[in-house]
Amino acid sequence: MRRALVLGCGGPIGFAWTAAALDALETALGWDARDAEIHAFNTVLADEARRRAADIDAAVAAGNDPGPLAGVPVALKDNMCTRGVPTTCSSRILEGWKPPYDATVVTRLAEAGAVLVGKTNLDEFAMGSSTENSAFGPTRNPLDLTRVPGGSSGGSAAAVAGGFAALGFGSDTGGSIRQPAALCGVVGLKPTYGRVSRHGLVAFASSLDQIGPFTHTVADAALALQVIGGVDPHDSTTIPEPQPDYSALLDRGVAGLRVGRISDLPAGADADVQARLDAAFEALAAAGATIVDVTVPAFTFGLTAYYIVAPAEASSNLARFDGVRYGLRVDGPDADAMFAATRTAGFGDEVKRRILLGTYALSAGYYDAYYGKALKIRRLMADDFARAYEQCDVMLTPSSPSVAFPPGTKTSDPYAMYLCDTYTIPSNLTGHPGMSVPFGTGADGLPVGVQVLAPALGEPVMFQVAAELERSAP
Repeated sequence: MRRALVLGCGGPIGFAWTAAALDALETALGWDARDAEIHAFNTVLADEARRRAADIDAAVAAGNDPGPLAGVPVALKDNMCTRGVPTTCSSRILEGWKPPYDATVVTRLAEAGAVLVGKTNLDEFAMGSSTENSAFGPTRNPLDLTRVPGGSSGGSAAAVAGGFAALGFGSDTGGSIRQPAALCGVVGLKPTYGRVSRHGLVAFASSLDQIGPFTHTVADAALALQVIGGVDPHDSTTIPEPQPDYSALLDRGVAGLRVGRISDLPAGADADVQARLDAAFEALAAAGATIVDVTVPAFTFGLTAYYIVAPAEASSNLARFDGVRYGLRVDGPDADAMFAATRTAGFGDEVKRRILLGTYALSAGYYDAYYGKALKIRRLMADDFARAYEQCDVMLTPSSPSVAFPPGTKTSDPYAMYLCDTYTIPSNLTGHPGMSVPFGTGADGLPVGVQVLAPALGEPVMFQVAAELERSAP
């Protein structure tokens, strides 16, 4: 039997979705009107989804196994290549571009029977924490349209929270899955670097990027990772190791596990968020876990190191968007003028800011002073986390310093926006997994996410703890 997922609308799936069911979903949601309010999607694939669902209906009728995600509606962040479907990264420079191939994650979802319903909005080239930097307009939080959904994968988080899809997929370079998951009240998972192939993901920062799911439950996240994870010959950074059966671990509880509380965690979380984190520690202790105070001194340097390393890699990766091979082209009297005009017109302000930062950090005379030091901090951070994990199995932090905030409140101050990723960035720098689990509400009744951190390849124990938090959540 196929495993049941939890439907984006809140009820159990348990059965494959039929083409008629997709019609019913579209009617029930008032899809066009609802997404006009939220703007979760850049591209909606309604007709393609119906055809795909009909194919799955036929496979079921023929007695074939259509896969563990048979008929499940899936939304993909618009920076994952989908053959013949616009993949824009929410940037004018790629507007209308249709890749000639599928990302590995897209292929694995199709093989598992999933139904792609659309490509979701994001901060341009995944650079942002509120999905306000999209060239095609901002996304709103479906729980409160006067708030942002977080970012950069805000469209995928909103698609799941708003009921458009049972599963959403995003990329996480510095918290771009976990932070919007917290703000939208869903589960968000960043796997260990190398658990999931990056082949076909349009790169932001190659040593930091990782693909992961948004779901309504921890069990759904476990099944989603089982489907998309594993070694890929197209991505040499994938880990050649069999995946555990994550779903088999969810009922084990936390008795005997050691949960780390970081005593030197950087300040900045709002009081309501800190209260939910404290309650999470209490819930795990009541369930049999041992709470252990640990220190991670380099945690506080994560934001500084990240905003050298990530822009440096972005300045290199985005050099390919030059108006010559694909995407936007603005003609000029010579090649240099064409490059400059194309990139000026095609990139938004935040992307330009990060390209300039990264190019400066890599330039002659500044490489050692900035980029070289950032890499040393990254190594120091990995060492500090390794020492902390000698004393505990997992650690808890806030996923986001605050609940969802109103649009425009941080866009004029880039540093204030960057601080949204204070607690998520370190695990990207170390390559470790992290997961945001909804754990009650804070100010204005908006959701708060608690982040579970684990060492590299520590997803099994991370899922154990996340499942217990989910059971204990108010």
